[in-house]
Amino acid sequence: MKILEVAEITPSLTEQLIAVWEKSVKATHLFLSENEVEEIKEYIPQALNGVVHLIIAENESGSPAAFMGIEEQKLEMLFIAPEERGKGLGRKLLQYGMENYSVSELAVNERNPLAKGFYEHMGFHVYRRTDHDEQGNPYPLLYMKL
Repeated sequence: MKILEVAEITPSLTEQLIAVWEKSVKATHLFLSENEVEEIKEYIPQALNGVVHLIIAENESGSPAAFMGIEEQKLEMLFIAPEERGKGLGRKLLQYGMENYSVSELAVNERNPLAKGFYEHMGFHVYRRTDHDEQGNPYPLLYMKL
C-alpha cells in the first residue's frame, strides 16, 4: 500500500474515488436508501475538489483503495473500499493526517458505529452532537477531537 497526496484531481481519479466512496457508503451507511446514496453521490466531485488536502491509499495494483480529505486540522472525509477494510488502511491514513497535518478533529455519522469506534480507538472522543448533518439532513453527527 502506498499513500499519495493528490496534486491534480483528474476525471479518471474522480471516477475511481467516487467508486470507492459508493462502495464504502453502501457497506457502512446502512441507514441510507439507494436514492439517498445517489443524491449524495452527485456532490462527491465537488467535495473532492473542495478539500485542501486529498490523500489516497493505493492497493498493490495502483488503484485507490481508500482516501481522505483534510482541511486545516480537521478530517473532512475518510472512505475505505469494503474489500480493503481490516487491513490497517484507515489507521495508516489517519496517522498520516495526524502527523503531517495535525488532524485533531472530525465529524462522524452517529449511525455509523464502526467508524465511531475506530476513531475512539485512535484517541478521539465525542464533544458535541447534532441532530442534522452539515447540509441540514436528518443524519445525526458526532463531533470528535483528540
